[in-house]
Amino acid sequence: MDDLQDQRMDALVEGIVRLSSGDLSARLDISPARDSIDAVISGVNLLAEELEVIYEELEQRVQDRTASLHAAQIELERMAMYDSLTGLPNRTLLRRRIDDETLAAARGEQSPALILLDLDAFKAVNDSLGHSAGDDVLIEVGRRLNSTVRESDVVARLGGDEFAVLLPQTSDKVASEIADRALAALRPDMIISGTSIRTLASIGVRCGEVGQSGEDMMRDADTAMYVAKNLGRGNVQVFHPAMLQATHDRFTTLEEFRRAVATGELRVHYQPVISLGTSTIVGAEALVRWQHPDRGLLYPEAFIGIAEESGLVLEIGEWMINAVASQLNSWQDILTGRDFAVRVNLSAAESRTPGLVGFIDRALAKHSVPAERLIVEITETSVMTDQVASTESLRGLRELGVGVEIDDFGTGYSSISYLRKLPAQAVKMDSSLIEDIAEDPRQLKFVAAILQLIEAAGLLSVAEGIETADQARLLTGMGCNYGQGYFFSRPMEADMMAELVRSWPLTWGIASPRHVSPTVATNHRA
Repeated sequence: MDDLQDQRMDALVEGIVRLSSGDLSARLDISPARDSIDAVISGVNLLAEELEVIYEELEQRVQDRTASLHAAQIELERMAMYDSLTGLPNRTLLRRRIDDETLAAARGEQSPALILLDLDAFKAVNDSLGHSAGDDVLIEVGRRLNSTVRESDVVARLGGDEFAVLLPQTSDKVASEIADRALAALRPDMIISGTSIRTLASIGVRCGEVGQSGEDMMRDADTAMYVAKNLGRGNVQVFHPAMLQATHDRFTTLEEFRRAVATGELRVHYQPVISLGTSTIVGAEALVRWQHPDRGLLYPEAFIGIAEESGLVLEIGEWMINAVASQLNSWQDILTGRDFAVRVNLSAAESRTPGLVGFIDRALAKHSVPAERLIVEITETSVMTDQVASTESLRGLRELGVGVEIDDFGTGYSSISYLRKLPAQAVKMDSSLIEDIAEDPRQLKFVAAILQLIEAAGLLSVAEGIETADQARLLTGMGCNYGQGYFFSRPMEADMMAELVRSWPLTWGIASPRHVSPTVATNHRA
């Protein structure tokens, strides 16, 4: 009997040891004796069962938590690699894919190609329709780009309104074809928030070369894209090495222009504005020039784009206002009693600058110039980029007595109903509207209709870019109020403008214009 108890005790100890070592499946047999040892054995068996259940639950919880952590890790990686709005790969993932493809090309596979795409005038969509509509446009752009590429290609959103397409193992010809398809896919109007929107893009293409890094591909495609923008937007440009030199030249020009603003190299030229009804001069438009120490006199197309991109356009605007106010002060003796005002162009950035009204007020007061001697010109598109801020500034200027003129009418939104809401006095028609009126009867009727609408809106009309007597005669006959252009005079320096004003009441005969300046310019607004 003692031997049996000893065996049962040994079995009990062995079972407890197995349980403590983690073998929760261990169970002990209960003897027929049903004594105190069996009671302990029963308790140990129950404890083992409970421990086994607890362990299984714990193990399941660990598995669930591990799965959750893994899913969270995958989601974090996805968030780090994909754009949250469009679901497309982002810049980080694109760079990885580009590096993979360039490494493959270094091992002998065909080189990839890269397309960079930047939407044109996308800010106007956000400003006029709201950011929600802008988001819808970006989503639709991503969808359209995906519909134009191959299954192996990668469409990515780099941020803002910039997209990219990586084309693995792609020939130059195929890369150009896909870029053209992408541009064509964006042409059809999108219906966003009940509004029809047409969104084009500037596209740069970099066809890969063996040994080229992913960073170089991105840089070169970006360079080609900006060339596309500078060539008028809505087009495709394939990178070539000469573009890098152009980029370098552009940077050099920017640095030189920064110094030009500070060192007094800017100049103002004036182009007369004529009353078509009386053929008398009633004012001028102020046009900026850059007297470069090495390259001579430069016109706006050589530097305004750079100034706008760098933010220097605000400094130019302030300089122009002060320069014109100072010039008007020096002309006071010859302007007394005469209807004469100088027009100054405002950029989109200037029109929404909070302190614009106060700055102009101080500039006029400093030079003792009556407010009615100054007219600001602003394009429709500039107003639409921030309607509230721009309209508030224009109203403030009108309250000062400064004139307001809507410039380049016919190239932007061209909404007469909207123009009626602006505190403007006049509308200046873009030269593209009138250049064919003497040869194209349909264009003549179109311009006549525009002039009638401007008059119906209670606004004065100005035609720019008048280059022939026929154009001047037709516009006069249709009731256009004012005009400017090479037919009357090219832009001129201030002293020549003063001589012209002193010749008052000098008139321009429609049949025999008097060209008073030999200055050569590349276009009528230069």
